[in-house]
Amino acid sequence: MPATAATAQDFVPYATAALDFHRALNIPAGPLVASRAELDSLHEHLVALHGLLDAHTQRTSPLLPGEGDHLRATRTRLWQAADHLHAAYHCAPRPVSGEVPDREACRARLPEGAPEMSICRRHQEAAQLVRRRTTPADLHSPFTGLVRH
Repeated sequence: MPATAATAQDFVPYATAALDFHRALNIPAGPLVASRAELDSLHEHLVALHGLLDAHTQRTSPLLPGEGDHLRATRTRLWQAADHLHAAYHCAPRPVSGEVPDREACRARLPEGAPEMSICRRHQEAAQLVRRRTTPADLHSPFTGLVRH
C-alpha cells in the first residue's frame, strides 16, 4: 500500500497544540518578562505562519476573491505582529548582562552581532516577500483593505 502525502491538516493542529503546551508549561512558572530566546522563537513561528498564509493567499485569490481578501488581510496582520515581535526583541534585556537597551538603541535597532542577528536576518528575508506582496499603505493602515462578502 503506497504511503499518502502529508497535508497541512496533518501538521497545523500539532503546531497549535505544541504552542498551547509550551504556554501551559512555561508561562505561569516562567520569568516575568519574555526572554529574547522566547521572542526569537515566536518571531520564527510567525514568519513561518506568514509564509504559509502567503501560499494560501496566492493560490486562493484568483479563484475565490472574497476568501483571498480575508487571507490577504490575515497575512498583513501576521506581518505586523512579526514586525512588533522583532522590535520587542531589540527592547528585551540582553541574555548575558541583563542590560536593557536604551530607547534610542531600540529605535535604531542597532546591530548586536551573532547569534542575535539571526532574528534580523530572518526578518529581512521575510520583508522581501512583504515588499513584493504588500503596499506601504496596506502595512500602515488601521484597516487591511477591501474585504468582499
